[in-house]
Formats: sequence, C-alpha cells, structure tokens
Amino acid sequence: MHCVGEGGFGRIYKAELPEGNTLAVKKLHSLNHGEMAKQKEFLDEIRALTEIRHRNIVKFYGFCSHPRHSFLVYEYLQRGSLATILSNDEAAKELNWERRLNVLKGVAHALSYMHHECSPSIIHRDISSKNILLDSEFEAHVSDFGTAKLLNPDSSNQSTLAGTCGYIAPELVYTMKVTEKCDVYSFGVLALEIINGKHPGDLIFRFLSHSAEIEVVMSNMLDQRLSPPTHEVEDKLSFTMTLAFLCLHMNPQARPAMQFVSQVFSNYA
Repeated sequence: MHCVGEGGFGRIYKAELPEGNTLAVKKLHSLNHGEMAKQKEFLDEIRALTEIRHRNIVKFYGFCSHPRHSFLVYEYLQRGSLATILSNDEAAKELNWERRLNVLKGVAHALSYMHHECSPSIIHRDISSKNILLDSEFEAHVSDFGTAKLLNPDSSNQSTLAGTCGYIAPELVYTMKVTEKCDVYSFGVLALEIINGKHPGDLIFRFLSHSAEIEVVMSNMLDQRLSPPTHEVEDKLSFTMTLAFLCLHMNPQARPAMQFVSQVFSNYA
C-alpha cells in the first residue's frame, strides 16, 4: 500500500516517520546467486550520490547494504515523475509552459554541475522523463543514479549499454564509449518530450538532417492539452526546440556542452 513506483531493480516506497518527515525508500530486489549486476548498480548509485550536492538533484540520506535486503533513502518528492505527470491529462495541464521551461532549466543546471563541477565528472546515462522528479513547486530533481558513471581521465571509459530506449545516444550502440555528450543527447530528447507532451519518437530522426524543416516541426510540436502560449513564451519554446535539435546532433562533438545549455536557459528561459 506504500509502494509509489517500481523499476527493473526494485520498488520505491513512501515512508512517513513518527516525527513527521516523509522519505522515499528504494528497496532493491533480493539478490540471487551470481546477480552481481544489481549489486553493482546499488554501489554505483551510492558512490555517485555521496559525491554530489545540488538543488536539482534528489537528496540522498543514507543506505542499508545487505545481500538479501538493500535500501537507498531519499527525500520524498510529492508530484512524482515527469513521465507520470505527462501521461495524465489533468496533471499535464497543471504543468504549464512556464513550469515546463523551468523543469528543463533545472535539469540543465544539474547536468552542467555533474559534467563540469564534479571531479571526476559524473555521467548519468539514463536521463529520461521517468527519472526526473518534481516537488510541490514543480521544481525538477534528477534521480536514479544506478547507471551513473564517473569518468576516469586515464581510461577509455567504455562500458556496457545502459539507459532507457528512445533516449540513448546513437553512438553508444556501436562504440560503447561513455562521454558527457551521451547525457546531452538524452537532454535533447527530454526537451522535445516536455514541449510535445509525449516522447517525440521518429520525429527526432526524421528532421535531424533537414534543418530547414525544423520550423514545420515546431508548429506541430506543442502539447495540445495546454492553452496556446503567449508570443513571448512561444519565442522561448521555439528557441528551446532549436537548442534541443543541436543536442540531438548525430556527431557527438557537434553537440553543445551542458554548461553552455545551462547558461542559455539562465539568460533566456
């Protein structure tokens, strides 16, 4: 009755403490013999979250490590995941254009911090709407660091494929080399999803090499559940979409750094 979510590696529970605090407890599934991948995800998440402090990254309070019962304890964020909100018509209407732009700004700030202010840099590897949680004020918090990777400057940083289908950078499929540009690509997908109200799917690939047609996409990409934006907000949304397509460039080196994206949102959105 207290379960508020479930993923491939465990369930999330809402825990109300006697003194009135509310926490989110992620309980990992019990490990069978040889299931070291799940234990690695658990340890990787602890390692990443103990290194970082940012207003747009979920707060990590502690953990319990045991072969049969492992827990991660976080702050509880009232509105749940962005994916859940966008899939519900009434909740999606509450997430108006200004709030949606602010969500993207928060995610951009968090990724810029992870990529450029942490040493070593932290690559999330699973930026998607299900891993963006919103608080009561619709402020975004990046969550689920189970697939996060700390970049080693003395390593090739090659790894197994990880992430959510539809958000994974295409070069990862054939190089398996993790860079910060993998998160940049995922951010581009997320930006279009927030504006459109659903995952953009084939539109991403259809228009990547046809920049002249991006204007056509913009006119049809706004979430129809919301009232039409004002001219000022429409300009911001158009600019955001242009920035999103830059993040989706097939050549990773041509994608902007999240530090640049974060600064742009601070100055424009």
